[in-house]
Amino acid sequence: MNNPVKTNKRNPSIGWGFLFIVMAIVFLLGLLTASIMERRTENASVFNNKRADIPGAAPAFVASSEPNDKMKVEISKTGIDSHNDLWGANYPREYDTWKKTREMDFKSKHLGNGVEDLLEARPDMVVLWAGFPFSLDYFAPRGHWYTLYDMRKSLRVGSPGVGENKDVMTGTCWTCKGPDVPRMMQELGIGKFYTARWSELGPDIVNPLGCADCHDPKTMNLTITRPALVEAFRRRGEDVTKASPNEMRSLVCAQCHVEYYFAEGGNRYITFPWDRGFTVEDMEKYYDEDARFSDWTHTLSKAPMLKAQHPDYELYLLGTHGKRGISCADCHMPRKTKDGLKYTDHQITSPLKNVAGTCQTCHRESEEKLKSYVHDHQDKILEIRNRVEPELAKAHLMAKAALEGGATMDEMKPAHKLLRHATWRWDYGVASHGASFHAPVETARILATALDKSLLAQIELQKLLTSRNITFSMPDISTREKAQAYIGLDMAKLNADKAEFMKTVVPGWIEDARQKGKLTEPDLLDQYK
Repeated sequence: MNNPVKTNKRNPSIGWGFLFIVMAIVFLLGLLTASIMERRTENASVFNNKRADIPGAAPAFVASSEPNDKMKVEISKTGIDSHNDLWGANYPREYDTWKKTREMDFKSKHLGNGVEDLLEARPDMVVLWAGFPFSLDYFAPRGHWYTLYDMRKSLRVGSPGVGENKDVMTGTCWTCKGPDVPRMMQELGIGKFYTARWSELGPDIVNPLGCADCHDPKTMNLTITRPALVEAFRRRGEDVTKASPNEMRSLVCAQCHVEYYFAEGGNRYITFPWDRGFTVEDMEKYYDEDARFSDWTHTLSKAPMLKAQHPDYELYLLGTHGKRGISCADCHMPRKTKDGLKYTDHQITSPLKNVAGTCQTCHRESEEKLKSYVHDHQDKILEIRNRVEPELAKAHLMAKAALEGGATMDEMKPAHKLLRHATWRWDYGVASHGASFHAPVETARILATALDKSLLAQIELQKLLTSRNITFSMPDISTREKAQAYIGLDMAKLNADKAEFMKTVVPGWIEDARQKGKLTEPDLLDQYK
């Protein structure tokens, strides 16, 4: 009897499954290739934007109102050139969008890019910063076009050269304000730059934050121009100069949008407190235990204080976008196409101003829905902030009452520690630009702990007040004017001195720079008319 031959029939679904897998792999590889080519195209487009040579073109370029598509200039052969319009001759598309940083037409549900007096809106902050220059004035930040103008006009830097005002600020305060800074660091040396007087450098630092702050003039690659960032990573055992191009799209921002302090010893050397890590607690331990540092002593509570700067990069690292490798530039400097060329929008503003070009490149929801997500985070975090500020201000005022009632500094130590840590956390959460977007969960946690420590400080202080039979009553600090008067500020004189400084001293700086060819942005002169 013959045995029948057995045949193995292949299940056709296996073949189809294999085909679909191959197609999926090819599709994903296609997306990857397209992404790589897009980046290469953009990089090539930067140089395609560069205009053709003109025989005999001078290295020093003065912008012309007449466009010339065949113009090319040598930006710098030896180092840093801070003339933004010189770069604009080669890269007009990027330059035109950079000039839009002067616009103040955007208003979101919370803040925007216009002039907003935050002390007027939140007078409790005057008390929280009593004894520190931020109690004098604090405005919402505008675009990069105004980096220098807003700094000179701020009461926080004083009015050197007017009346009895002394130049108490050092050159360190200019560090993040414009492309003249790396040039002057190169000319003077970093140490001399930091220790120079603020007004001494006034005639030299005249061009607002721009091209040379972030770009190498020869290659147009992103580059680090502030040493503090490199030094901070080096202390952590990392060489940030070897960062990837995508990492650099955030690191150039991290040169300035970070927490920092001026190291003691008289040199005012800028230092980032990242040795222990990037969380608010890591930096707090660094300040408390390693540096043993305080920015100032609070004039009411006498607590040793920390002033947070603008820890944008640190909070970004802890948020959803940062953890997924989305760079700062992806959201704040979206890619654009004009005349068939791809380039980066240098207006550097809120992503909510251009949701289609920012959020919707990844998210498929409607513009209204995406904005509602952001506003929901902001609303909830502001709810916590609105609880913290009055309670924390009250705690500082209770400390003042305790001291005036005879409490000793030893008795005040537990309350002082809580006040220092509570104010640090509050400041850290509110000083960061866009914290409720960059890391809403972390920001809410930080502000919640600030509220907790504020209330704990009140409990400690109430014990002292009760033990000494001291009656405490809240003063009227309901407006900025009342709060500033309460902490002893003569705002009439400060404002008069500043007006005189802006009228007499600053125009001299600008004219000196103009005559020496340092100020080449003609529109900047409009700020001083």
